[in-house]
Amino acid sequence: MIENRLHFVRDTAYREDASKIRTGHGPENMAALRSFAINQLRAAGHINIAAGLREMALRPFERPLTLLGLS
Repeated sequence: MIENRLHFVRDTAYREDASKIRTGHGPENMAALRSFAINQLRAAGHINIAAGLREMALRPFERPLTLLGLS
């Protein structure tokens, strides 16, 4: 159930199934980065991942660093 939930979020928020990255370790690396981003948003209290991504996109040079505690 959890694996399906995570895949659904990655596919709808990041359109993972339409990704053009297909060779080497690229697909696994991108899936890990997408999962990391989703988990960080959830840890910060975002229930709706798409809304959290939109909020982070408002100030792309500030908010993601704040989310990670790097600012």
